[in-house]
Amino acid sequence: MAPSHRFGVHLMREDLRRLGELPGIANAILATYREQKTIHHIGVVPLPSKDATVRILDLLFDILYPGYFGEQGLDESNVSFIVGHKLNDLYDLLTEQVYRAIKHECRRLGSVCTHCKVRGEDLVIDFLRALPALRERLAEGVQAAYDGDPAAKSHGEVIFSYPATVAITTYRIAHQLTELGVPLLPRIMTEHAHSLTGIDIHPGAQIGHRFFIDHGTGVVIGETTIIGDDCKIYQGVTLGAMSFPKDEDGQLIRGRKRHPTLEDRVTVYAGATILGGDTVIGHDSVIGGNVWLTKSVPPNSKVLIENPRLIIRGAQP
Repeated sequence: MAPSHRFGVHLMREDLRRLGELPGIANAILATYREQKTIHHIGVVPLPSKDATVRILDLLFDILYPGYFGEQGLDESNVSFIVGHKLNDLYDLLTEQVYRAIKHECRRLGSVCTHCKVRGEDLVIDFLRALPALRERLAEGVQAAYDGDPAAKSHGEVIFSYPATVAITTYRIAHQLTELGVPLLPRIMTEHAHSLTGIDIHPGAQIGHRFFIDHGTGVVIGETTIIGDDCKIYQGVTLGAMSFPKDEDGQLIRGRKRHPTLEDRVTVYAGATILGGDTVIGHDSVIGGNVWLTKSVPPNSKVLIENPRLIIRGAQP
């Protein structure tokens, strides 16, 4: 037998030996499914699809910002047909994903849901009814961004190119679903926006009119944050929790206010960190860059870090 042929036979035997190990590995993996049930979802109604959720967001952006997203060349002769078609697609996709989310929540809570499908359809209709009002809120936000950023040349630039527009629009959509009681799906939406923009807004946060995030990368807005009207924050701002209280069994206590409140017309500059559910920033206050704040401040306050000593050493002659 030629050496090259013997070498080929050896490789085939090695491949077969490796392949022979696969059934044992598969059985070991399956055993972990039986033992560790917290990280599998087998034998029940499928979870909401991330791909379908992204498609839902795409359709909503097309409807909320027509001509900027989706089809180009819209005019009075075709816009009615296109919006109606997209609304039908949106209804079909969203009802299925809301149904899956509700069914999963019923299973998680150990309850029996006999009308999940009908409930999902009703919730989606309620959500779609809110779209005209949602567009008004988004238009206010675009105007606030344009008014607050001298670099913005047009409203279209704000809509089409600002990451904050994506993050805040997705938050507004997800928050509306949260207010209607839709589980899980809103969080998938805002985490998708987080991955795209670097801006992390929990759908449970309460954010008022004309909110603007300038630049935006690294912004974190926690679940129980309350933000009033006409507030503006910059990149790297954290509105977070200071501590996580536990019950007598050592489990985290959920549902309490853990994140700060910004009253109307508050500005928070880059890198500031504001923590705690009892922390209230009074209206018309300014929080300077890199401030670390864990207590309330009254209205019309300015909170600044004292300038460090600046040393500049030039080249020696």
